Amino acid sequence: MHAAAFIAGIICCVGVALDAFQTIILPRRPSGQLQITRLFFVSTWKPWIAITSRIRNAKAREQLYSVYGPLSLILLLLLWALLLILGFALFFFSMGSPFADSILGPGANTWSRFGSDLYVSGTTLGTLGLGDVLPRSPLARMLVISEAGVGLGLVGLVIGYLPVLYQAFSRREVSVALLDARAGSPPTAAELLRRHSFEGGEAALEALLAEWERWSAEILESHISYPILCYYRSQHDNQSWLSALVAILDTCALRISVIEGTPSRQAQLTFVMARHALIDLGHVFHIRQRKGGQREPGFDRLPAADFDRLCVVLGDLNLRLCGDPAAAKRLNTIRALYEPHALALAEYLRMPLPVWAAERREKDQWQLLTKLRSEAADASNGAAPLSDRVASDILHDDDHRH
Repeated sequence: MHAAAFIAGIICCVGVALDAFQTIILPRRPSGQLQITRLFFVSTWKPWIAITSRIRNAKAREQLYSVYGPLSLILLLLLWALLLILGFALFFFSMGSPFADSILGPGANTWSRFGSDLYVSGTTLGTLGLGDVLPRSPLARMLVISEAGVGLGLVGLVIGYLPVLYQAFSRREVSVALLDARAGSPPTAAELLRRHSFEGGEAALEALLAEWERWSAEILESHISYPILCYYRSQHDNQSWLSALVAILDTCALRISVIEGTPSRQAQLTFVMARHALIDLGHVFHIRQRKGGQREPGFDRLPAADFDRLCVVLGDLNLRLCGDPAAAKRLNTIRALYEPHALALAEYLRMPLPVWAAERREKDQWQLLTKLRSEAADASNGAAPLSDRVASDILHDDDHRH
């Protein structure tokens, strides 16, 4: 029994050490199916989905999904601590529980002695140092000192880990929030192109795609090193890092499909980087892509109604899609390169993907600002200005949407 306890203790302590090293320190995607972190997420995320998906209220359901990321971080750290306590307690037990415990009598049974070992291990890892249970051998004293050092090291890792994690989350969300004004909320490729149809908008869109090329590279680096960030959701229910990434991929796909030559060069670069990030993040969670881009029979991200709206928007921007069979064929070919991966990741994380072209709302902040700008230019012609009440209603409606 003592030999088995010693081996079990080694498995616990070495397993936690390797898992913490791969999760916090190692700057690359860890491999292996038996990692503690991977087993933890597999065993907790699916039950969390099963429970949360039964909630009918969409806002409450999304709020509960958003709790999982921060809560899982706390539970993972707690799991590491408990395994370390158990591992060192097993070491002590394999040595015959070499402690002087005033509570236990000379005839204490095995479970009572193991309970004392757990108590010593817990107080030592937490560096409490109560001194009510004393080690009676030099080896036991060495193990107590070693466990205290491990406890301090664990606290140091956590203190260094949390700021890095939340800084990466903050950098990610800044770009997602900025996309709201440029592509709507939730973002769509059609709206992004429409809002860059002004004079000089071509250069602004090229600069935006260059920014998102770098953003995709940062996501690839940070979220593969810290996969737990993928579970962290945005502050607004109609925004997410995944929907923003797919909206950018949709935009790049459209520009590559309908625009030839130099103007689509940046779109190609951004597309390759964004697709790389999308696919590698799917590999982190061992997600297989959906064949043919189908989430379920008959599902299509670009149904006929959305395709018609997309044609109308692109037609207003002098970009031919419906009237050019070659462009439509190129678009379908490009979609097949990333949509299966996006659908699989969206289904796993329960994050909805954006549509290609959203229906125009009657009250829209962008329309209000555009109209106010037009009125400023037409003021000399005596045009009636938009009333303050109407403007306030539109802005209030848009704020309420968030």
